[in-house]
Amino acid sequence: MNPPDEITALVADDHPLTLEGVRSILEKAPEIKIVGEALDGNEIKPMIAKLRPRILLMNLVMPNHNPMELGRWVRENYPDTATLVLTGHHRDAYLAGMMQAGAAGYLDKTVQAEQLIASIRLVASGVHLFDEEQKTRARAWHEDVEEKWNRLSEREKQVLRLLVEGASNQEIASNLHIRIKTLDKHLEKIYRKLEVDWRAKAVLWGKENMGDFPY
Repeated sequence: MNPPDEITALVADDHPLTLEGVRSILEKAPEIKIVGEALDGNEIKPMIAKLRPRILLMNLVMPNHNPMELGRWVRENYPDTATLVLTGHHRDAYLAGMMQAGAAGYLDKTVQAEQLIASIRLVASGVHLFDEEQKTRARAWHEDVEEKWNRLSEREKQVLRLLVEGASNQEIASNLHIRIKTLDKHLEKIYRKLEVDWRAKAVLWGKENMGDFPY
């Protein structure tokens, strides 16, 4: 049994130097105990199941790691474990996705040591740390990018994915077993729904946003 005031933490980051830095910071807070460290996304679920940490302090981008899927899994299977993201990635899509997945907070890796410790204490007490600026950013993302993505049919999403991968019209048509004229109609609809006027802008939109959808 853990002491009643002890806060157990699993730290997940694929950079050993980051783990070392986090460890040195958390050692300053006697009530916070690191019970495990994960360098790969595949390690996280088994460690949570075994260790039942109060806090999962998680890097957003790691090998073999889908942060949105993991966040939902933790929330649904181990609700006593709170997910706190510590990342250098600032895209609104990541922020919105982790909020939707049930994370309790989203911190920048430049956070001061005292603020990191304070954030862990707050999250352990049941507080969610998203401030109004973060909520506004996430709401704007859902209202703009996600809304446009949801306008697309499944076929149009397939076409857009292939566009982003750099496929030519002939390659897209062959891959999807459709005629070039049919593809042209799909492209027209994609441009209209994304509110862009030509192919390069649709590709740019896809590169900036498609990989971030938590669906």
